[in-house]
Amino acid sequence: MSTTRTVSPPATYTDDQKHTDMQALHSMGYAQELERRMSRFSNFAISFSIICILSGGINSLAQATAGAGGAAIGIGWPIGCAVSAVFAIAMAQIASAYPTAGGLYHWGSILGNRFLGWLTAWFNLLGLVTVLGAINVGTYYFFFGAFGPMLGMADTIETRILFLAAITAVQALINHFGIGLTAKLTDFSGSLILVTSVALALACLAFAPSWDVGRLFTFHNYSGAAGGNVWPEMSTGWAFLLGLLLPIYTITGYDASAHTSEETRDAANSVPRGMISAVLWSSVAGYIVLCAFVLMIPDMDAAAAQGWNVFFWAMDSQVPGAIRNILYAAIFVAQFLCGLATVTSVSRMIFAFSRDGGLPASKALAKVSPRFRTPVAAIWTGSILSVLFVWGTSLISFGESSAYAIVVSCTVIFLFFSFAIPIAAGLLAYGGRKWPQMGPWNIGRGAFALAAILSILAMVLIFVLGVQPPNGNALYITLGFFVIAGIVWLVFERRRFAGPPIGDEIAKRQAAIKVAESAVGETA
Repeated sequence: MSTTRTVSPPATYTDDQKHTDMQALHSMGYAQELERRMSRFSNFAISFSIICILSGGINSLAQATAGAGGAAIGIGWPIGCAVSAVFAIAMAQIASAYPTAGGLYHWGSILGNRFLGWLTAWFNLLGLVTVLGAINVGTYYFFFGAFGPMLGMADTIETRILFLAAITAVQALINHFGIGLTAKLTDFSGSLILVTSVALALACLAFAPSWDVGRLFTFHNYSGAAGGNVWPEMSTGWAFLLGLLLPIYTITGYDASAHTSEETRDAANSVPRGMISAVLWSSVAGYIVLCAFVLMIPDMDAAAAQGWNVFFWAMDSQVPGAIRNILYAAIFVAQFLCGLATVTSVSRMIFAFSRDGGLPASKALAKVSPRFRTPVAAIWTGSILSVLFVWGTSLISFGESSAYAIVVSCTVIFLFFSFAIPIAAGLLAYGGRKWPQMGPWNIGRGAFALAAILSILAMVLIFVLGVQPPNGNALYITLGFFVIAGIVWLVFERRRFAGPPIGDEIAKRQAAIKVAESAVGETA
């Protein structure tokens, strides 16, 4: 069985294919309001663009180099990617059976209950808003490090927020004008990431003082001052484990394939393949690039001491200026397109949750533009919230840890909780009334059960790593969310929130589908 092919479906979208996709959506009680313009490759590309090894893999590189040294890449990167892969495999199986926008929220509700769906939605929504903020603030720091000196930029809160607001607004505008333009840019982004990754790896190898492959498997404790205080003093084992946050944070965002299910042709097959392919190609390409980078470093001790500045320090010292600036420009564009794809993902989550009344002002947030066939209010709401989130964290002191590190930890915890909840529910539900059969992309019951169990165990590991010093505040933020969510559910939402249509409610929804679809027009 192949799970990695990303060949696009035929250029023509036949009436039979369209009917099958619409019937799958109708069977879950939803009308075809969004436009199905995304091919199988486009669905892969949007997840590949959000994962973007040139974003998280570079901006969070110090979590490895300032921790356990070269072994954090040579050994740690494959382990962390395997952690993400088991989640992707389990989610892909569920996505094939339930291909809807805001998939995780629906999965939690259908396979579990209203509360699990509601909790999953909030975890996923918070994770997507924070990851959009983390990606774009990382893009700002990359731009500042790459071009700031020559432009005379000063790193102030005002400069940072204006930069974030500007690029987020452009990303929102592109999403506003339709999934067709967004899909073309994310298709381009997928190719750009691969080409730039190859070019970066070749440049690193070409200008490396030597190819000391052994350093990729050598452990060295750079915690504390030796690593620029990225991590506090700790044992080598803990430094290695915390370095796993680099690949785990980087290899996430593949839920975007599920969030764009209602805009993807042959979604029951294309979505799971898109998720698995995005994780596989990102893992392999990221490993090649980061190993090449470690081999280029002239002195591992000096590199670790650079802390968060390790990438620019090594590139500036080894790669000639003209080549370096071309690579910087390509990486910046890839990071911008990573944020663009993330706006798509967060807006579809807001849209899906709102059409079932899950958010304040749900009626407005669930509206689809008749002209552009996009959830305009959801696009701008998610974008504005991400900027406000970064602005708020910039004003708060987190003691020993940077705001960026706290944001990354919270993002990882929130997103992977939103992955783990429906996976655990699916493990218990499969074979029963809630999930009688798997979708057309089928790895088998035993393989799914294994992937689900490993995902649950991995979630425990991720939570433990995510709340370790200096990111201990992530523990209080997560626990605070659980407390607030419990109170809100018991006091307000338990009686009000109906959740997605289930059982008899589906039949009631189907009666209004023709009216809704005639209002927005048939899919082209």
